[in-house]
Amino acid sequence: MDDLRELYQEVILDHNQNPQNFGQLEPATHSGDGYNPLCGDRLSLTLHLDNDTVTDLRFSGSGCAISKASASIMTTVVKGKSVAQVESLFDAFHTLVTTGNPGDGELGKLAVMAGVHKYPARVKCATLAWHTLKNCISGSEKMAKTE
Repeated sequence: MDDLRELYQEVILDHNQNPQNFGQLEPATHSGDGYNPLCGDRLSLTLHLDNDTVTDLRFSGSGCAISKASASIMTTVVKGKSVAQVESLFDAFHTLVTTGNPGDGELGKLAVMAGVHKYPARVKCATLAWHTLKNCISGSEKMAKTE
């Protein structure tokens, strides 16, 4: 179990140091910002939605390792997914980081965040990108906040 925990930590640190899909997407059909007042994480998300499918997305901002890694992994997982699939992943991910339960296994790479549930203050860090994505897809111009 310690080996698995160590592997998960390495994956999180790698995504923090070498984030995937970092930067701004031009042109984007949707964009939004997120803020976690608990630890100061800030995130901007730009995405391209085509016929109800996320065809591309990017994130930028600053934050803790968990926040940045979660955003990085999220961008790799949701590309090519329909809005309905993204919403389902949001629900499954939220369950994972609040309970540690991976559900039916649809999470793939996101499973590395399972240990977050042991640190309730970090749940907000892990879900910031997801709340921001949910706002973007819904067309909300409000800043996503984790409070």
